[in-house]
Amino acid sequence: MAVAGIIAEYNPFHRGHAWQLAELRRQLGADTAVVVCMSGNFVQRGDFAIMNKHARAEAALLGGADLVLELPAPWSAAGAERFAQGGVALLAGSGVVTHLAFGSESGALEPLQAAADCLDGGAYPEALRRFSGAGVTFAAARQAAVRYLAGEAADCLSRPNDILAVEYLRALNARKSKMIPLALPRMGAGHDSGEAGEYSSASFLRERILSGRDVSRLLPGPSAAVLSRETEAGRAPVTWRTCQRAILYRLRTMSEEDFRLYDGGNEGLYHRFYAAVHTETAVEDILTAVKTRRYPMARLRRMMLQACLGVPQAGQGETPPYLRVLGAGERGRELLSRMRRSASLPVITRPGHIRRLDGEIQRIFDQEARCTELYTLAYPDLTQAAPESEYAAAPVMLRGTEKRRHAP
Repeated sequence: MAVAGIIAEYNPFHRGHAWQLAELRRQLGADTAVVVCMSGNFVQRGDFAIMNKHARAEAALLGGADLVLELPAPWSAAGAERFAQGGVALLAGSGVVTHLAFGSESGALEPLQAAADCLDGGAYPEALRRFSGAGVTFAAARQAAVRYLAGEAADCLSRPNDILAVEYLRALNARKSKMIPLALPRMGAGHDSGEAGEYSSASFLRERILSGRDVSRLLPGPSAAVLSRETEAGRAPVTWRTCQRAILYRLRTMSEEDFRLYDGGNEGLYHRFYAAVHTETAVEDILTAVKTRRYPMARLRRMMLQACLGVPQAGQGETPPYLRVLGAGERGRELLSRMRRSASLPVITRPGHIRRLDGEIQRIFDQEARCTELYTLAYPDLTQAAPESEYAAAPVMLRGTEKRRHAP
């Protein structure tokens, strides 16, 4: 049986993800199991997830996934390279995943692999220096260097899903992984498209949900039901705007040197952030004040989120030390049984037992628990924000049509 892994912010609201699962089973066989490595409560675009991770895991399972694993915040709220580095390490560490599947604008493996090989080639560093310069963004210089060395393969580096796909391939290469990459065409509107339709973009859906508009006809049925339940309970939709004062307090209590830790490019960006924090009175105004042509807004959002959480992005080569199970279906529980024998990382289903494990596992999990404390403060209904909820949260387990929350 093939076991396909998907690394994603995983938006169960996006019909494109449902299409990917169906396409995987069409290509690899109807009995293909799907493991989703999903961002936790904070996502790669530098934002709060619109619905908490266990509710999203439930929607993913109802939408066809078999097992959902969590990508912790140092990787989920990081740039594309670290996001891919963490996700590939988790899927490889499970010991059961045979294929790594991902959506991409190109939908073809060859140009993506050519770009990945170029970025890891010996000629790339010198080419990058050649095209770098004052006022040139890293992304522009990188694309120019790859175009110089590999021609049209550089086109992949101008499209968001292709960029992630290239990083997945680089991570596979670095690990010498035996997982087979599988590029699937991305369905529907562009990443930040404002168009409604069968495959509306995640950004479009997010904005509609946050504005209180009815999007049920644009969502897969199970996802719409979960969102409706969480909204009625006061746990969704979640946005940083709900706890803006807590964010501003955290940022204003940081010294200029504190901000340096989150300046991944070591380009002095932290000076701009510190100055903006002490002149502006709103999160959006801080980001606007820091923004220049050199720094894309997603990077600025990630830096601010990391500073607020006190969680810098993972370092080069650093990978998650455990496999946190957010949810499983019938076939997912079978995979869990196999993982307990084959995984190279500890499998966590009972967070309350985390303190029995080694110090690094405790450190990362405790860090994740602190992130959840801030996330729940953004719930529309603050009475739902129970403290220390991370240690009490068991995986979502689906048995047939009945949902139960308990560890296997």
